[in-house]
Amino acid sequence: MNSLKPMLLTSLKSYNRSQFIKDVTAGIIVAIIALPLSIALALASGVGPEAGIFTAIVAGFVISALGGSSVQIAGPTAAFATIVAGIVAKDGMDGLVIATILAGIFLVLMGLCHFGSLIKFIPFTITTGFTSGIAVTIVIGQLKDFFGLTYPDGVKPIETTEKFRAVVENFSTINIDALIVGAVSLAVLIIAPYIFKRIPGSLIAVIVGILMVQFLPLKVSTIGNLYTISNSLPSFHLPAVSFEVVQNALPNAFTIAVLAAIESLLSCVVADGMINGKHRSDMELVAQGAGNIASALFGGIPATGAIARTAANIKNGGRTPIAGIVHSITLVIVLVVLMPYAGMIPMPTIAAILFIVAYNMCQWRTFVKLVKTAPKSDIIVLFASFILTVLFDLVVAIEIGMVLACLLFIKRMSEETHVNSWTYVDDDTPDVDERLQKLPLQIRVYEISGPLFFGAASAIEHIVVKDFTTCLVLRMRSVPALDSTAMNALVDLVEVCESKGITVVFSHVNEQPMKVMEKAGFTELVGKENFQPNISAALKRAEEVIAK
Repeated sequence: MNSLKPMLLTSLKSYNRSQFIKDVTAGIIVAIIALPLSIALALASGVGPEAGIFTAIVAGFVISALGGSSVQIAGPTAAFATIVAGIVAKDGMDGLVIATILAGIFLVLMGLCHFGSLIKFIPFTITTGFTSGIAVTIVIGQLKDFFGLTYPDGVKPIETTEKFRAVVENFSTINIDALIVGAVSLAVLIIAPYIFKRIPGSLIAVIVGILMVQFLPLKVSTIGNLYTISNSLPSFHLPAVSFEVVQNALPNAFTIAVLAAIESLLSCVVADGMINGKHRSDMELVAQGAGNIASALFGGIPATGAIARTAANIKNGGRTPIAGIVHSITLVIVLVVLMPYAGMIPMPTIAAILFIVAYNMCQWRTFVKLVKTAPKSDIIVLFASFILTVLFDLVVAIEIGMVLACLLFIKRMSEETHVNSWTYVDDDTPDVDERLQKLPLQIRVYEISGPLFFGAASAIEHIVVKDFTTCLVLRMRSVPALDSTAMNALVDLVEVCESKGITVVFSHVNEQPMKVMEKAGFTELVGKENFQPNISAALKRAEEVIAK
């Protein structure tokens, strides 16, 4: 049960004062990084700015305390922004709370059922495709605020395509002041990391944006113009629950759970490589579930492991979950003391921050490399996942992406299954290699290679016997697996051969195919004496058959 043991308990066994100081320092720095990001991601999700900080505080604390990673930092992430915004627009905050709680329950069950290792079965092309797609949806969603566009009354686009159409149709309402603030903020975000190594670029951009709006004659919308700012601590809230509400929330809950699982475990893998450690994937899923349930009940939004914040934690010396806990405590202090000033942050600055977030998560280099080097089937899955994420949503992208990946994999595997007949020659055939084994004409030998499964079962139809054939030898040393569809095809082949008085002999049947054959009663049908360990024994048996 070590896989379900929180990493905090393991870390505390050898904890010391020196590491505590490093963890506290790292936790404070990560909190400073998380502050503007949490606000920006909350606004991109269609909720108030404090909801982002609530998420970082509550989910961040719970996931660090219970998690299966020593260094994971959790909170709101860009991957959820578009999904959450859609849920809030359609079902309101109560719909989001119920969907997030259900997602948390799914995650806990996934961890308890040891599903942590199953996430690796989601193809890399799908995760790359939908991650790049999410980045595009974030950029499209922030164009309105970056350019300061004004939409007509009643125009409240929800889907990404609707947002893009609204931007194009209303681009003539561009606010030059907003564009100036957004462009300057974006420039600061790009340049700051090269000048200030220790200070987050997003924090500098926020300060610059506030100063521009406060001291220059620029008319730009700020958070305070659009939202009510509160510095109150998270409070418990349980929405009204009914069977119909739960039923409607299930698809959204599934999406949140799958995305949280994928992103958190990917973050853990990246972190393992940075600290040469090993996370506990099942415990991490349980912690993610508990963190999301707590976040939803205390005014937050869905949360998962944040790769950028986790990397910042590691680079600043954080090595135990204490750093994540300190990060949450620091944000509580910031919430109480500094939250009223958040209303001064310009919306174009928030948009610029999210542009950088989208750029960092889009994996465009990986995307281009896959297009250049991957097999055609993988490229099809990559583009399908990307386009479906942008045009529809993540659920459609993952579902169709997985179906496509499976179908193309089946096709690829079926092409690796071959059934080849041994070449037959007679004394008149020129240039015959003397080393070729001479067999009686009544014996026909086929060699099968590759897995025999439903996608390749038709290959058995290529086995043809002649009128003079008395014994058919099937060499199966290169068949690693056999399923029931292929098993049924073999039964048909044996029955056809028996009706013609032909005996079938099998050579070198591997362990898995033999188990399938025994379970299906196929060995009794063929006769155990007709299963031989190698081709020499099989040919000897065939000669005995034709000699009768």
